[in-house]
Amino acid sequence: MVLARHRRPRVQATEVQWPYARRGARRRSHRCGRVGARTPLRGTPMTDATIREMETIRLETHDHVATLVLNRPDRLNAFTVRMWDEMRELGRELVADPGGIRAMVVRGEGRAFSSGLDTSVFAEGGFDSIGDGAAPRHADPKVNVILNAQDAYNWLQEAPFVTIAAIRGFALGAGLQTALACDIRVCARGAQLGLLEHRYGILPDLGGTQRLPRIVGPGKAIELITTAAKIDADEAFRIGLVERLVGDEELETAAHDLADTIAAQPPLAVRGAKRAVHAALDGRSVREGLVVEAEGQSVCMGSDDFREAIAAFIEGRPPQYQGR
Repeated sequence: MVLARHRRPRVQATEVQWPYARRGARRRSHRCGRVGARTPLRGTPMTDATIREMETIRLETHDHVATLVLNRPDRLNAFTVRMWDEMRELGRELVADPGGIRAMVVRGEGRAFSSGLDTSVFAEGGFDSIGDGAAPRHADPKVNVILNAQDAYNWLQEAPFVTIAAIRGFALGAGLQTALACDIRVCARGAQLGLLEHRYGILPDLGGTQRLPRIVGPGKAIELITTAAKIDADEAFRIGLVERLVGDEELETAAHDLADTIAAQPPLAVRGAKRAVHAALDGRSVREGLVVEAEGQSVCMGSDDFREAIAAFIEGRPPQYQGR
């Protein structure tokens, strides 16, 4: 967690629909603006663009691609208790009911992905209010609080769709740990990344110690964490911390083009592949992972999408996948 000084705005949470999306007119969610008419999000088909505005985050959808926006640009999208609670609440909803989402881009509003932790969490009485009402999972109350905060990020890895971090500016502390929870990281050349928690006498506790070594290896992870090093985008790409490196002006287009490509694939196959890949990382043997792989393939081969893919190939046309 990295600290940023506090000045917290209050915004009324709303859900709104983008009124200019027309059938046949392709408008990506990252180009949508804010409007005022209220409409439900969950369960709606991904045919018109929608925006769900919360106090500290925003969810934009268009077709089968969603964009999760960290929306505290005046504080470089530093995390607060409220932000954690909204992230966790949204994650629970989307894991239970993706509503047609097949890929999600996670980005920061303004010039940074996220600068880390806002000191408002201390001004508001510490971390104890995170996840108020959640059932305890550990005998140590402090551990319970941290587990609740971690849930704001865990769902990005557990979601039944691919998550893509679009990193510009700072991705530090809690910000980098957000990106680590995503499946893929696309990074602008001007970005700076780091887990700086050791500078403040703590360790990365939002998944950094678990996810970073799975991405860059244990030796490099320990080096980055224990030196509290801040690295540039070129170094992040060189060590495999980010998968794609693009110009600053190309970031959102590159991330959304990747999301569009993934969203065009058969959803059951994408979901099964993501689940099988993560099974390879959670301590299972290769043979146990192969069972997960085979189970996913069985679902695909019994699906309408599999039959559609074969028919489309024979007929020489693009397949139209329905996710069933």
